[in-house]
Amino acid sequence: MGNGIAQVAAQNGLSTQLFDVNKEALEKAANTIQKNLEWLVNKEKLSTDAASNIFEQIHFTSSIQTCKAEVFIEAIVEKAAAKTAVFNQLAAINSVESVFASNTSSLSISDLQAAIIHPERVVGMHFFNPAPIMKLVEVVKGNQTTDAVAQKIVDLCLQLKKTPVLCNDAPGFIVNRIARHYYLEAMKIVELGIASIENVDELMEASGFKMGPFKLMDLIGLDVNLAVSKSMYEAFHHAERFAPSPLQEVKVAKGELGKKTGKGFYDHNSDE
Repeated sequence: MGNGIAQVAAQNGLSTQLFDVNKEALEKAANTIQKNLEWLVNKEKLSTDAASNIFEQIHFTSSIQTCKAEVFIEAIVEKAAAKTAVFNQLAAINSVESVFASNTSSLSISDLQAAIIHPERVVGMHFFNPAPIMKLVEVVKGNQTTDAVAQKIVDLCLQLKKTPVLCNDAPGFIVNRIARHYYLEAMKIVELGIASIENVDELMEASGFKMGPFKLMDLIGLDVNLAVSKSMYEAFHHAERFAPSPLQEVKVAKGELGKKTGKGFYDHNSDE
């Protein structure tokens, strides 16, 4: 998600830094962005010069000390402690006016901001995968998020040519609250032997969905998707309708996380 968000920012004229502690991850991100831009050039949606200029707008860094900005968008592992640690490191070297936006899909913004210096400037900015294509962004106000900060992120979404939807902090926000059962019920159908993974995807796509639930989970990452299910299961006090799927838990335990590992519900090792 991070490289997709960086690409979107650069495509819309913003000077952008992409930070990761892992240099290999940065190299992979740079390659992915270049391939995405090349695809746009081949589709005649960008000129070669425009693609080159967009890529030059992005500075790749593995040093957090160089990360100075008005707005930070975090898209790291779905663990609250990791997110707040990064934001507090950034807070120590940036202005108190810097806004911290989390791309979390399920963690409470109110809980995150409670552990961050100047919590009123913390907000949710939930993009959807793939970020360069999907238009929707959930802008999530925590208990302490100011109206001015929320509006700043709404305005940023519009600058990025996205469609912002403002909501208050709640488990799953809007989309994951509704869509969680798109995944969980699909896995339940397979677990009960009612239909195969392929059958479920084919049927849902034939019904108008652009991507079946299993293909979508492979794209998102089974570990990320499972983390959201677990988070919502806890938030709803172990309500059965939010119980994580054993089918997915087994896949994650095996390290079969979807496209990013080459195998999930489908085998992606032969993909172009």
